[in-house]
Amino acid sequence: MLHIQNIVKSYQDLKAVKGVDLQVPKGELFGFLGPNGAGKTTTIAKSILGYIPDCPFIYEKLTGREYLAFTADLYNMDVADAAERALKYLDFFDLTDAGDKLVEGYSHGMKQKLVVVDEPMVGLDPKGARQVKQLFRELCQKGTSIFMSTHSLGIAQAMCDRIGIIQKGSVIALGTLDELRQQADHEHLEDIFLELTGDTHLEQLSGMMAGPRPVGI
Repeated sequence: MLHIQNIVKSYQDLKAVKGVDLQVPKGELFGFLGPNGAGKTTTIAKSILGYIPDCPFIYEKLTGREYLAFTADLYNMDVADAAERALKYLDFFDLTDAGDKLVEGYSHGMKQKLVVVDEPMVGLDPKGARQVKQLFRELCQKGTSIFMSTHSLGIAQAMCDRIGIIQKGSVIALGTLDELRQQADHEHLEDIFLELTGDTHLEQLSGMMAGPRPVGI
């Protein structure tokens, strides 16, 4: 479904992405992790992808329904199909009553639901987060591939079929959670991530301060 081959991106003397190769098959929810400045967003921001920013920017003088129509037009969607999908997802996210109201009156969580990935759960209440998880899994079951960039390691561990970790522009680890566990000899993704990215001091501090870990999300 998605094949990235030998992607290289440079900004003057800075090589932000250094020959990244990734494949995401049909129906897979792929998690893309990395420290700040590692090259995550530089790798994934493309017009062929749906994009959910962690701080949603929406034209606030549009209604929710108008914004969805505007976004659909950017992707050259059929007008009737776009309107049908807008009705479906406004209802799914409990936004039907807000669909004809200006976005300027929306909460952060409501805006995040509207821009349906870079940090898709930011600002959502527990119900909204569960709805997004449900939606992503349903889309994958129907054959859609989801490429999700996130710093929320618990969400990545709970949701993703496979995970890639990028650091300094290069993919340093790639595989299922069990495969990553073999590389780093840790149970939890947080500890795996800290070891593979070389943040050993943070890993030790995390282990000293951590209480009981949650069973799941």
